[in-house]
Amino acid sequence: MTPMLPWRRNFLLALLIGWAVLSVAGFLYAREKFVPPSLAVPIIAAFLFEYPFYLLPGFAGAREWLSRRLLSPTLAVLLTASALAPYLVYSLGAGQFRWGALVRLAVLAAAVSFWYVIRQPSVTADVAFLVLLAAPILMRFFDWVYTSPLLNLDLDVLGQLMLIRLAAAAVLIFRKPEGVGFGFLPTAREWKIGVLHFAMFIPVGFALALAIGLYRFQPSFGPWWKPVGLFVGMLWVVALSEEFLFRGLLQRWLTDWLGRPQAALILAALLFGSVHLWFRQFPNWRFALVAAVAGWFYGRAYRVAGGIRAAMVAHALTNVVAKTLFA
Repeated sequence: MTPMLPWRRNFLLALLIGWAVLSVAGFLYAREKFVPPSLAVPIIAAFLFEYPFYLLPGFAGAREWLSRRLLSPTLAVLLTASALAPYLVYSLGAGQFRWGALVRLAVLAAAVSFWYVIRQPSVTADVAFLVLLAAPILMRFFDWVYTSPLLNLDLDVLGQLMLIRLAAAAVLIFRKPEGVGFGFLPTAREWKIGVLHFAMFIPVGFALALAIGLYRFQPSFGPWWKPVGLFVGMLWVVALSEEFLFRGLLQRWLTDWLGRPQAALILAALLFGSVHLWFRQFPNWRFALVAAVAGWFYGRAYRVAGGIRAAMVAHALTNVVAKTLFA
């Protein structure tokens, strides 16, 4: 019998634990939102189907195994197909399927998956790729794809999760950028760097947010597990995706293009802040300003650690504190 590779054991363990947690969380969320079983089942099934694909980019061994065994075009086709699967599971089960949504989703997924199979890395190709990833989020593309019969359900997160892991897989497998450090579990050193930069940001960022009227002090902790669950979600979804794009790719590429790490850090932070202009209402300049300041600290954590996981820690801690201590 061939021994199981270490990454396979870890992947299987993460998969089983994640499926169990997602199943329980989905059931509790559906009960809280009064979602009928006929709708809750396909929603939960879609998240469970998405989860192994979301895990895959975080396992370097899995990426290398796929690269050795599949030609790039074949792998890009499989990545495209994997992007459509969660939508089909949800939409067919919930009676929300539309051919127009499937076609548009397929076009987006194919563009992301085949980008670095067809195009060689260059300043133009890399900038255009980042624009390709930002456009669906800023234009709220997934609101149109993942429709819901209930007004209190926002299912666009399924599309956003898909886009995160699809972009990560395509870039890490085909483009192979250096200095990203993509992964879910920070090392002890990365935790220290992330916590330190979060602590450095507090007196600057939150003082600024209070001074310009973005936040007001209003603690709201709730049960102990809510901040913990919020931190995990922020670390592995929001911080992972944003730090991958703005620090692992954009800041790294700006450093290579400009040859000036400090200028790259500042420019990446300003661009990070600018995309937050669309948060809730446009132009949300207060949020954009604080986000730009936060982005400088995240970028510095990334530069010190040599990877995005330290920046993810600082980012997740900032978001959790903002949501639990301020309104």
